[in-house]
Amino acid sequence: MNLRTISAVVGVVVASVLAPDAAAQAPSTGPGQAWPARTVRIVMPFAPGGGADIMGRLFAKRFTEALGQTFVAENRAGAGGLIGAEIVARSAPDGYNILVTTASLSVNVSLHKKLAFDPVRDLAPVSQLTSVPLLLAVHPSVPARSPQELVALAKKRPGSMNAATNGAGTTSHLAVEMLKQAAGIEVTHIHYRGGGPALIAMLAGETDFRFTSVLTSIPHIRNGKMRPLAVTTAQRSSILPELPTLASIYPGVECDQWYAMFLPAGTPRDILARLHGETVKALALPEVRDYLIKDGAEPVGSTPEEFAAFFRREVAKYAKIIAIAKIQAD
Repeated sequence: MNLRTISAVVGVVVASVLAPDAAAQAPSTGPGQAWPARTVRIVMPFAPGGGADIMGRLFAKRFTEALGQTFVAENRAGAGGLIGAEIVARSAPDGYNILVTTASLSVNVSLHKKLAFDPVRDLAPVSQLTSVPLLLAVHPSVPARSPQELVALAKKRPGSMNAATNGAGTTSHLAVEMLKQAAGIEVTHIHYRGGGPALIAMLAGETDFRFTSVLTSIPHIRNGKMRPLAVTTAQRSSILPELPTLASIYPGVECDQWYAMFLPAGTPRDILARLHGETVKALALPEVRDYLIKDGAEPVGSTPEEFAAFFRREVAKYAKIIAIAKIQAD
């Protein structure tokens, strides 16, 4: 299995049938029906090729194999992930529409003042799928080899250092704000339209530092075009274990680029439990774990209750950062 191959495959169909004993135990969606009794849609609210797209297609394939029905992966991009999320939130709560999305959902609750739906109220958390750190990295011309040295430079010349972000309100932007607030520094944000342009700008020396994807950074670290300083998750990264966590130096600076699964609120508990169980089984497969970890993603598989509590904490955390920094969506 190759995750990049998975991201290019649409609607994997495995011609298998549920065994009679499994069907008898399957959750019901109505009189005489067992879930899933027909095709299930997994909505990824971003464009093809990104992390949510890869995750959605990965689980579409695994669920099709395990449950004997077709799980179709569908990209519904737009509005920073809100269009696809709203589609699922407003769909029938019967288990036939699943959302696979990112930490941006917890940011959007506060970033957009007039949402057409309430992500906390209208979506039922199934599980956090993975935890992916952002990487604090500097251009080689910046004479800093630790977060403390970077902060010292920023304090020596307030406002003269700049940071590239993927756009206003993105996790890369909020991570900069978290560091600013925790360390008491002033830096200039330069917002780009996406991670690709922001990365290119820093590699070219147009910006001093940025919070970037671990996976896309590895080649540039190896060829000396980028110097990594720390990761943003609570635990060290298994792919770059030598790097400290920012939270160990500046408590509270955690910015987890997580991926997660939701159903519409009101989905029967037995369907949610079945989907959660199959999700955990998929994450436990050695080939799935190996490829996720290789790409810098740590498998999680939290319970619906654990993820619901985590999601509420994330919403509250980002609401505070957005309010203090007075961030507005582009």
